[in-house]
This record gives sequence, structure tokens and C-alpha cells, in this order.
Amino acid sequence: MTGCPYCSGVCRDADLAPLLSPDLAWLWESVATAADRRGDADLVIGRLALTGPADPTARTAAVGLLGGSPLRAGSRRIVELADLTARLTVRGPELTPGAVAAHALRRRLATRAAAHRDRDALLQSLEQALEAHLARLPDHVAERVDSARVWQRLRSTGWSARLAGQPDPFALATHAVGVLAALPQPPQRADRRTLVPTDPHALDDGTPLAGLVLALTGLAGTRPRAAWHVLGVDCDDLTGGVLALGIHPSGWTVPADAVVTLPPRELARCTWPQPPHDAWVFVTENPSVTAAAATLAAGSTAPIRLLCTVGTPSGLEAAAIARLADTGWRIAVRADFDRAGLAHVRTLLEACPSAVPWRMGFQDYVMALGNLTVPAASASGPGAADLRAADTPWDPDLATAMTGAGRPAFEEALLDPLLADLAAGRPPAL
Repeated sequence: MTGCPYCSGVCRDADLAPLLSPDLAWLWESVATAADRRGDADLVIGRLALTGPADPTARTAAVGLLGGSPLRAGSRRIVELADLTARLTVRGPELTPGAVAAHALRRRLATRAAAHRDRDALLQSLEQALEAHLARLPDHVAERVDSARVWQRLRSTGWSARLAGQPDPFALATHAVGVLAALPQPPQRADRRTLVPTDPHALDDGTPLAGLVLALTGLAGTRPRAAWHVLGVDCDDLTGGVLALGIHPSGWTVPADAVVTLPPRELARCTWPQPPHDAWVFVTENPSVTAAAATLAAGSTAPIRLLCTVGTPSGLEAAAIARLADTGWRIAVRADFDRAGLAHVRTLLEACPSAVPWRMGFQDYVMALGNLTVPAASASGPGAADLRAADTPWDPDLATAMTGAGRPAFEEALLDPLLADLAAGRPPAL
């Protein structure tokens, strides 16, 4: 017999029928369990602990294989696997306990352990291949990648497993390092569509190649446009940008309740109108807040001015908002109470030091938690990951509260007070 579906072929010319008696099923189940646990499909060395079954016929049937007197029901016996293997050779010179157990259960043994070994070997090979490729990167890219810790970073973000699961992981890794090598040296910049000359869409958002490049540079999880901007790479400048309600570049005429998109091309070159005295522009990250604000603006005589970054702002977007402050507008910023939202607020406060957090304090978080309708057990957020005071420098107590609660809270939970602030034209007293 060749090509056996259950063993490596050691069953060839063997007389298995007596060994596959139903009375011996308990023995082979014990062997199979041990083989799966140890990752050893043959199980010819070491020891095996057996517990006598309740059925006396089953215990008696194993005497010839185990030697000695029959096991008592529930008693334990340690069996030398080498001895069991020797007794099996009467039925087949190459038989092993694992092979017989595989035939008894009609499945291969230790496949999961073998798969784990294969996966570990693949990951090790990928790590070594990446290390060799990264060693040849230009200095300005090597500084960005930090090759000494890159594999650890890939593992922590789940990208090592994603890479191993690709149809040709080595080709993808080579391709990604090739893209890294093509990154421009500051202050030069490059068009993302030109980094892979044979395919202008190879680095489109969501492709494995784009994801791996960003993961290698420590930017996995960052908003793609913002991540590429950090690398000196420009995406198309007609999509993305910010949503605007009631505040628009100089020279634009837009209905008061109309929400328009200011794409990167416009944000890079626009100037802002001079503000009325003590006028505020609010900044949010969630389109749902913007939609509610537009509905409010439709029935309001007072201007409602709101920008929405639709997630963490890029450097270009943050700079455009900072220019609002330079023009004289007062800026109030907020986001969700989660790690991404905190990073969003920090980004804007760093780009625009005169801006203030908008309902982003400890008490606001507590209020938002109280308004949640999602049960605590089904919520996901910071969880056990500790936040530090530096994560919320505008209110260190907020980091402590979020770590203690282990839950996020989203802008929509504060929608009513946010709309009230927009209608009043200013944030609450700081």
C-alpha cells in the first residue's frame, strides 16, 4: 500500500485487522491523544500513561500488546512505547503505535503540530530574508525602518501572520523592500503611483503591498494618507481632505447648511477669510456629528462652523487648520475617546498650539460613558492597555479614567451638548 491517507506508508504489507478491533479502540484513542499533544505522529519513544477502561473485554484485549496482567478499571499504567512498538512488529515490521492509532481513528495524527512547525519555519525564513533585504536599504530609509526591531513590530501588529498567509510571501516581502528603497530622500517627495513603475495601483489603499510597506515603517494602523505623507509620498490630491460646514476658503460662496469637501489640493493652497471678533471653528473626526450639525444649521440664523477630518488628520490637514488660527480664528478640537481619537487631538494641538480641546476632559468622558447604550461586556477599546498622562496632556485625569474603565466612548454619545456648543458658537468654559 502506498500513498496511505493515514500514515507514512509503514502499514504496507501489515495485518492491521486484529489491531483495529473495537475492543482496542480505547488504547488507540489514548495513543492518538498523546501523538497530537506531542506533535509526534509515530510515537515510538518515551512513555504513555494509560487508564484501564470499564469494559473488562476491552482491558483483556490489550494484554498481548501491553504485557503483564490485565489493567483494572480506572487504574493507571505507564507503558514503554518502545515495548509497544516491538509487539506491533508481529503484525507489520514497520508499524508504529501512532500509525495503528491513525488507522483506527481514520485520520492523520499530529497534523496541527506539524502545521505549527511548518509555520514557524516559514516565519523564520521570512525574518531572515527580510533582514538580508533591509540591510541594503539607503540610509535615509533604514533610519525610518529601524531594521533591528522590524520583525518584532510585524509580529505585534499581526503582519507577520498576514505575510505568511500570502500566496507568495517571499515575493511580497522583496517587493515591499523594493518600494522602501524607492522612497525619496527628504526634502524631496514622490507620487505614490510612481513607486511601482509597472503598476500605478500597486500601492492603492488596502492592497497587501501597501499594507506591508506601512507596517515595515511602523505606520500600520495610521490613516494611509497621513502615513504616506510621513514617508515623503503624495497620494492623489483630489480625494480625501476634510468636510467643511460654514467655514470655507476665501472666495468661496456656499449655502450655510451645505457640507462640502475640501480636498488636499485645496487645503494645500487655500487662504482663509478674516474672522469676526472672537469667532470659533470647531473640529470633529466623525461625519455623523457633521451631518447633525448640518441639520442644525438648516434651521439656525447663527452661523455654525465645523470641520470634520473623518479620522486622524494628515499633516496637510493639520497645517490647513493651523492656518485658520494664524488668520485669527479660535479653534476647538475633539475626537472619540479611544487611542486613535487621543492621537487625533494631540496631532491638532501640536500643529495648532492655540487650539483648545472641545469637551475632551475627564468629566466629558464620564458623561459619555453614562450615555452609552452598549453593554460593557460587548464594548472594545483601550482595555488592559494602559494610557499614560502624556497621552492626554490637556487633562492627565482623562488617561487615568480611560485606563480604569477600559472602554472607549464615541462622539455620538455627547451629540446633544456638542450641538448646543455649535449653536452657541463657542465651547464651554475651560
